[in-house]
Parts: sequence; structure tokens; C-alpha cells
Amino acid sequence: MTELINFEDKTFAVYGLGLTGKSVVNFLKRNKAHQIFTWDDYLTKRNTKQKNLFKIKLNSVDYIVISPGINIEKSKFKKILFKNKNKIISDLDLFYLRNKIKKSIIITGTNGKSTTCSLIHHILKKNNIKNKLAGNIGKPILDLKFVKNEIYVIEASSFQLEYSKFIKPYCAAILNISQDHLDWHGSKKKYVNSKIKVFNNQTENDIALLNNSKIIKLYRNHNFLGKLKIIKGNPIKLKKTINKYLQLEANKENVKFAYFITKLFKINRKNFVKSLNSFKGLSHRHEIFLKLGNFTFINDSKATSFESTRYALKSNNNIIWITGGQPKKNDKIDIDQFKDKIIKAYIIGNHTAYFAKQISKKIKFEISKNLKAAVSKIFKSHDRKKQVTILFSPASASYDQFRNFMERGDKFKDLVKYNVKKFY
Repeated sequence: MTELINFEDKTFAVYGLGLTGKSVVNFLKRNKAHQIFTWDDYLTKRNTKQKNLFKIKLNSVDYIVISPGINIEKSKFKKILFKNKNKIISDLDLFYLRNKIKKSIIITGTNGKSTTCSLIHHILKKNNIKNKLAGNIGKPILDLKFVKNEIYVIEASSFQLEYSKFIKPYCAAILNISQDHLDWHGSKKKYVNSKIKVFNNQTENDIALLNNSKIIKLYRNHNFLGKLKIIKGNPIKLKKTINKYLQLEANKENVKFAYFITKLFKINRKNFVKSLNSFKGLSHRHEIFLKLGNFTFINDSKATSFESTRYALKSNNNIIWITGGQPKKNDKIDIDQFKDKIIKAYIIGNHTAYFAKQISKKIKFEISKNLKAAVSKIFKSHDRKKQVTILFSPASASYDQFRNFMERGDKFKDLVKYNVKKFY
């Protein structure tokens, strides 16, 4: 167990006042932290005097809590933050430093984190094992009311793990690794190194779950203390479940990890499979939200890289594909094996030339100014007598035209519903 601290005699600097940062400040106030100093680069009301005070205090505080997404390499406080790097922690660390946690499960990886965490939470709950879902999946972990004997299922991003020092999960898993967030981490090596920090504080009583040979080798080279469980084989035949969502290619590994993790809590195969049937998929992740005649509409806005979109293309046929947005660094749009599945692509966003270059001479495509134009063209141009899947799987980040993937996905659904009323 991580040693708990007395917050009343500790001082903190909180850098970043978004959703996570605000939850950190409120948490520290509730726990009567001795002093709290805050700064956010984007709050224009801050003045030079406040900025200088925060900068000075970085040298003297006990802990510096940095919000996920803030890259100290690009920060205006870069030099002083690197000097005090041993003090930098995450909101996850505060959770472990404050609470005597019975058992926790931390899930990380490039794709499938939210679905796997939600699935584990659902299965434990269905089998009368009290647990809470927290972390990168929605509500900040420090906003939760801590209950001593409950299990905590935590989704952790590479941004959180980069700065975490005190997390100690009973069970930790890396689902998969592909190139992502390289613009933030700088290289795939640094990205991977942030992920494997999830195992740092585990003891011989804890469990590590992996399925990637390269990560397994890296794990062994680090001489971590946890018991390594290698996920392989096919313990669950998904055809036994009526849940079509979980039978998707993208979810096969998620189900497998969920099986081995919940098995640690004495849930048998029969009860596991039974629990799968009542699981509902998450919004924006291959979300089949409307079937209308021969048209099936899928919102896969969470696909922020081509690796994510690959699963959606593999799982469908007769696809009208809406793609485009802000490309990830070093990401490649390789559609060679899916050419026969795609009827036509509509490219949206501020980087249409990039996507057009990647798919030209392979499939038919059309450049649309934005999502509204693409959806309108699809309703006007495609024969409703033919069975098609309208797949919104951008294979890119949303920040060129939207605040986040949720806003982007909700906009797609709203546009579809508007055009249904207009054309049907």
C-alpha cells in the first residue's frame, strides 16, 4: 500500500485548471491542504504578479500537480519544472496518497480503455461486487466519494501515467500499443515508457496483464515485481453471447482482458458470459445509433487514429465512410485491405489534402467542407434501395473543428437526425 500523507502540513502547486485541475483544487481544499497555488496558461484574467508568484512557489511547494495534457516540454515554466520534476504528480497519485484502497484495477493502452473499464465495472456489479468506475473515462477520480471496501476500476491515459509516482494497482493492464500522441510524447519510445509506469509500484501480491510480445519483453527487462499474466488463447467464444457489440473485431481483446481480470475476483465463465449480454456499448465507439431502411448509421467519433478506424472498416461492408480531421503525428491511412468494402469516402476537416493523398487512386472520394456538408451529400446522393453502412470514423483528432470527439460525434448524430426528417 502507498504510504498515506497528512495534507494539512503539505503545500501544493496546481498547474492547469480544466476539469481535472478544478477537481484537484476542490479535493485539496476538502482535505485542508496547508497552501494551494494555482495557474492556468489560458486564463486571461491572471496577471504578471500572480504568474511570478506561482513560478517562485514551484521551488518551495511539496508537490506540483499537473493536469493531463500539459506538456512540460512546451510549458512557459519548462526550466523550473524540470528542476523540480521529482515533485510532479497526477490526480491519480492524490487519490492513492489520501485513501486506503482495498483493491484497484488500472487499465491503459492506445485503444479500448474505456470499453474495457466499463465492461469490468459492469461484470463486477452484475455479480454483486461493489466497485466504482473512475479516471480518464469521465468524472475526475477526486470527485468520487471514497468508499473503503469498494474496488476501483480506473482508466489511465499516457498523460496521467507520465507524471504518476504513487499509484499502486492490485491489477494493471496494457491492452495494446500503437502510435498515438506522438506530438505530445515526442516518440513512440517515450509514449510506451509512460504506459509501463503503471507497473512501477506493484509488489509480488499484485497482477500485471499483457498480450504484446514487445511490451512483455520490456516488462521483464524492468524487473517489475508483479505477477505477470500473459493474455492469450480464446477463453470465451463470443458467439455464445447475444451481444453483437462485443462481437465486433475491436472488442475481442477487450472481452478477453475483462475475462481474465474479473476471474481474479472469483467470477466464473458462466456468470461472465451471462453478464456480457446486458452490457451496452459506449457512445462514440462504433455506436450503431440508427437503422433506417437499408441505411445503418454508425458513430465512431472516438476513432482518433487510423488504428482505431481499422477495426470499424474490418467489421462492416458496403461502407460510405466519413473521415478527416487533425491527423496524428506519423499516422498512416492504409486502406489497401479495405478497398472492396468502401463504396465512397467523404473527407472533412481542415486537412483534407492529407487524407486525399493517402486514399487517392484506391477508392472513390469527395472533399466536403465540413461534417454538415458531408452528411447532406450522403442523403442526397446515395440510393436508398441499396444496403449501406454510413460510418463516421474520422481516423484523426477532432481539434481542427471541434472541442473534442464527444462534441464531434454528437454533431454527427444531430445532423443525421435532421436530414432524416428532411428527406424521409
